[in-house]
Amino acid sequence: MLFFEKHVRTSNLYIYFAFMEKNWIIKPPCNTETVQNLAEELGISKSLANLLVHRNITTFAQAKSFFRPSLNDLHDPFLMKGMNKAVNRLNTAIKNSEKILIYGDYDVDGTTSVALVYSYLSKYHGLIDYYVPDRYEEGYGISYKSIDYANEKNCTLIIALDCGIKANDKIDYATSKGIDYIICDHHLPGKEIPKAIAVLDPKQEDCNYPYKGLSGCGVGFKLMQAFSVVNNIPSTEIYDFLDLVAISIASDIVPITGENRVLAYYGLKKLNTNATQGVRALRDVSDSLKTEITISDIVFKLGPRINAAGRIDTAKNAVALLVTKNYTDAENLAKKINAINIERQEIDHNITIEALNLIESSEELKHKKTTVLYNHNWSKGVIGIVASRLTEHYYRPTIILTKSGEGLISGSARSVIGYNLYEAIDSCSHLLEGFGGHMYAAGLTFKEENLEKFTDCFENYVAKTITEEQLSPQIIIDGIIKLSEIDDKFYKILNQFAPFGPENMTPVFVSRDVVDSGSSKIVGKDNSHLKLSLKQENTILNGIAFGMANKYEIIQQKEPFDVCFNIDENNFMNRTSLQLSIRDIKKD
Repeated sequence: MLFFEKHVRTSNLYIYFAFMEKNWIIKPPCNTETVQNLAEELGISKSLANLLVHRNITTFAQAKSFFRPSLNDLHDPFLMKGMNKAVNRLNTAIKNSEKILIYGDYDVDGTTSVALVYSYLSKYHGLIDYYVPDRYEEGYGISYKSIDYANEKNCTLIIALDCGIKANDKIDYATSKGIDYIICDHHLPGKEIPKAIAVLDPKQEDCNYPYKGLSGCGVGFKLMQAFSVVNNIPSTEIYDFLDLVAISIASDIVPITGENRVLAYYGLKKLNTNATQGVRALRDVSDSLKTEITISDIVFKLGPRINAAGRIDTAKNAVALLVTKNYTDAENLAKKINAINIERQEIDHNITIEALNLIESSEELKHKKTTVLYNHNWSKGVIGIVASRLTEHYYRPTIILTKSGEGLISGSARSVIGYNLYEAIDSCSHLLEGFGGHMYAAGLTFKEENLEKFTDCFENYVAKTITEEQLSPQIIIDGIIKLSEIDDKFYKILNQFAPFGPENMTPVFVSRDVVDSGSSKIVGKDNSHLKLSLKQENTILNGIAFGMANKYEIIQQKEPFDVCFNIDENNFMNRTSLQLSIRDIKKD
């Protein structure tokens, strides 16, 4: 999913999202009376009040809850279907000294889930182990190999995290071996729910849990929260792991609204002040993680490092890092994972270049509505990243495929804003061995012999159902403001809208009819960026436009133009000033 707009460096070529013509979608102004009343009640500008109303915040009480998240606002975990059964089975296992296996997927959400539940339960139960499947040998979700492992180790209870909601056959196999499952998942269920001892997934149709957007780690957190309540354990003990929950929320691109906003808010506080040893070590060995970490930093810097362990080597290293209590051990693991991430960057960089060249050398591929590319040598661990890169470049539904076992091909798929990728893949399900995911990202597997049929099926379905607007990048704009509105007070209040993420994105504004004050210029080692000095009436503000040197012709005409931007700070030589981070420039 295209979460944040960014550019990607590939060899001597910069792939700039900024070069593509974008559609500006300006949200209509909210009800004037509602905005006016809220602005007066809060003592803020109408532009800021309009932002709140767009987020369905219309009263002082709602605004207070939004601006001052509280852990007291977390929902009762027992509202989630299956929670009583799950806690009862867990307590029975501890009482009877059963061996428990904590199982999770190999991505960031899965490894943080395993680390949280394993670390927390280890304090109360000694007979506990964890297992993360091998991306290449076992693939996504619950594996038969892991069940056999549990059986060999005499584990009679498995807690599956961030997976399992469609693992009906695997659960039946485990049951035949006397192994019970508690499933903690957040993906969409299939038609039949697995016959586990307990299934925790707020997306089940008959689950009345008030918030449906939890990450996999978030569901694991709720299980531990319920376990704490039943066993009279202070809630502060589970709150010690909120940094892991925040990492999962950011990395899995779930909405940062409601309960997730509270968890992310306090998780970021924990991450930046007193992170778990593994997270602290990973920050310390990574030069790009020295400053205060935001959701964006997790998405683009911290999360990819944790993910790299499972992409190139084994995700067990990521869990080992996140559960260790010894800083020296954590530092050694962090250095290893950081090195693996550098290797991962090189691999996905090379594959991206190769994939781009494949498309550019084919007129047929260039003019399709989809991108579907296969190479049996491409690394399964990075094809999801490559799919995202190509989606950004060509802005169309994209699937990158590689060999996966004898006679099988597996792939990662990414979509564009507003287009349901899951439904498109589902339309070709008769050709697939399996698939899963959601609207913007998915994984799939099929037989090699079906490659051409699947490629045609996917292209035909997308061509019929996607709109031209969906094939052009969109910038969703919160409102039109004057440069004179932007001052320190405005920016300070704007910062309180954080943490930003899906459904609470960094506010984007447009200012009309600005002009160059006279000092705008092209900058950068490769002369690809613009440093702007923008004037509107009597106000002048500086801005930076990465990758938009091609827009300089508009600027130097000395005629009015429109700018679309975020607002941030520029820190230079110990001096801090407000700056516009330009998203796009247009002239009527």
